[in-house]
This record gives sequence, structure tokens and C-alpha cells, in this order.
Amino acid sequence: MLQNKAMTEVTLSAKNQIVIPREVRGALGLKPGDKVLVVVRGGRLLILKKPKSYHAAIRGLARRAYPMTYLQKERQSWDS
Repeated sequence: MLQNKAMTEVTLSAKNQIVIPREVRGALGLKPGDKVLVVVRGGRLLILKKPKSYHAAIRGLARRAYPMTYLQKERQSWDS
């Protein structure tokens, strides 16, 4: 997967459209008809390939987010 690459400049058309450069399409494996997600974050525009399965895409994101002792205490509080 493409990690870091020099920025490619694109131009917004009169119809408010942009063309995703060939290198980016190739790096993301985009084909005509594929869906992408457009996200605005902190004054930046991110274009992400839409995952085929959201479940698979987010799997493991919260892994190790909480210490095991916290989870054990939380589960014990449910029984009280």
C-alpha cells in the first residue's frame, strides 16, 4: 500500500469535480464504479476507499484501548 507519496495537485472543475490521479487509483486499487468516502477532518480533505465490510474494517480498533483491570472491574460491577 502507498504510505507516503509526493502530493499530486488536482483542479476542481466548474462542476465541482476532481479527477483522482492514476497513481492514487492504482495504490488504492480503485476501478470505475467503486465507491469512495470523502471526509473533512481538521480543514483537510481525505478520500478513502469504501470498505466492502465495515465490520472487517473496524475489527481490532479498540484492542488494548483499556487496561485489562479496568474491564474486569467494569464487568464485576454489572453483577452488583
